[in-house]
Amino acid sequence: MKRYTKDHEWVELEGDIAVVGISEHAAGELGDITFVELPAVGNDVILGDPIAVVESVKAASDVYAPISGTVKEIHSELEEDPGIINTSSEGDGWICKLDNIDIAEFEDLMDKKAYDEFLKED
Repeated sequence: MKRYTKDHEWVELEGDIAVVGISEHAAGELGDITFVELPAVGNDVILGDPIAVVESVKAASDVYAPISGTVKEIHSELEEDPGIINTSSEGDGWICKLDNIDIAEFEDLMDKKAYDEFLKED
């Protein structure tokens, strides 16, 4: 199950690993993504810290850590083809994977239904 932040990041658990990306809404707002600055493997991140930058023809936008953890893996294909985020932001367009995560922080995030309600209010 995916969980979402008010900053439009998503996180999904694969066992004790958290997969992180930006929501379809965020990708749509950014437009054509031209560059992704990925975090360094091994970096410890704290909930709310900027962990990546996504640049588009419209703007550059920080991606914030939806939960605390350690960067275990980055999606290096995004360096060559950042448009993967446009075509599959909540699937193949993931940005990084975290381990040593805080499950309580994950549980505090919005589920899909709550996120959809949040978007209607925004």
